[in-house]
Amino acid sequence: MKKLLLTLVSIPLVAGLAFAQQGTLGNEEIKNLRDGYNKTDAATRAITNALTNNSVKSLALNHENIGKTDHLFKYRVTVSGITDQQSSGRCWMFTSLNTLRPKVMDKLNVSSFEFSQSYLYFWDILEKSNLFLENVIATADKPWDNRYVEFYFKSPVDDGGVWNSYVNLVQKYGLVPKNVMPETNSSTSTGQLTSIVKLKLREHGYTLREQLGGKKLNRKAVEQQKLTMLADIYRILCLHLGEPPVEFTWRYEAKDGTISPLKRYTPQQFAQEMLPEVSYAEYVMIMNDPSRPYYQYFEIENYRNTQEGVNWKYINLPNDVIKQICMASIKANEALYASCDVGQQLNNKEGLLSMDNYDYQSLYGMPFGMDKKARILTRESGSSHGMALIAVDVDENEKPVKWQFENSWGSSSGHNGYLTFTDEWFDEYMFRFVLQKQFLPADVLKVLEQKPTMLPPWDPMF
Repeated sequence: MKKLLLTLVSIPLVAGLAFAQQGTLGNEEIKNLRDGYNKTDAATRAITNALTNNSVKSLALNHENIGKTDHLFKYRVTVSGITDQQSSGRCWMFTSLNTLRPKVMDKLNVSSFEFSQSYLYFWDILEKSNLFLENVIATADKPWDNRYVEFYFKSPVDDGGVWNSYVNLVQKYGLVPKNVMPETNSSTSTGQLTSIVKLKLREHGYTLREQLGGKKLNRKAVEQQKLTMLADIYRILCLHLGEPPVEFTWRYEAKDGTISPLKRYTPQQFAQEMLPEVSYAEYVMIMNDPSRPYYQYFEIENYRNTQEGVNWKYINLPNDVIKQICMASIKANEALYASCDVGQQLNNKEGLLSMDNYDYQSLYGMPFGMDKKARILTRESGSSHGMALIAVDVDENEKPVKWQFENSWGSSSGHNGYLTFTDEWFDEYMFRFVLQKQFLPADVLKVLEQKPTMLPPWDPMF
């Protein structure tokens, strides 16, 4: 009996051992890999020596492409001055403000002007903190391994955002000039501040879950506790950024030397007075995502920064339609909020984004063949940076050949702060655009009548 039992037990062990060995790299497989790599080949030795002593980008740089693209454009929005987000992820905020500040400069007849990004950043982080705690409360009865719970705690707040994030803030808190609430060390280099805020929020989130999990909620008591927790975040933000003004006085000097009267504003009054013609309801986001059907309306679940604010919504469109819409806006002297995968084929020294900038295929002796859809689905590519789209150059048939961004990396970056990109690069690495409804054709406007398809916050594009 004992012998039979031993035999029966040994059967699954052997089967398990055979299963574990399937797909492993054994001696034979390693030998095949070694034999297939010809390290005695002269070209392979040369590439090995080059790669072990130099950066990949410097070796893959296509010298023949340098200087072949100029930075001249037939159609260009009137802009002036380059901003600098420095070591922060606030590109969406800078881009949103950069698309609108030319209107203020023209209205006031000034040579330079900036809104305070630090002011909006303060409220952005505070509002995101409140939204995180609200999400914790809403999921307090779910287990720790619930996907929503994991998603919320993975990054309670961050610097990121899109156009709707800016709209949610400015409609609630208004705007102030940069000198009223200037940048600080923590707004220009946000890593340490956001780390401290995340630490405190995770602590508060854990406390809320321990107290509320599986219990009937007394909403009034929970709200009071949440406000007590937010007082900690408010204090941290004030210590790092300064406290935002409730009112302020401001004046400016026009190009002709005239100094305006000193005037008192609230941030809400200032936003309205500086941008009276801007109706945020008239702005729409369009996007190119070939992994999803075109002419469809989408919404990203819980992708906002304020509890009561609007989520990120967009119309998915093919690139040829998007280009015509962008050209119409630029020709009308209206800059566009736009975002892209800026790190792909970027030659920052030349200020150029081109599919011909770097030749990795020749360097490694193998093709790199994923298309845009494959790069999205495999998480290889996605929107990483927002900039103002301000220019387009065309051929004799009015077809676009290249475009230009106004960047927010300072005037020493790129081509005097601007980045030119080819029309081919547009097809592969451009994603989102925000513009006024007046530039949309009728068939695109009709898409806005659809009920948006809700996408999860962890979707590969977001």
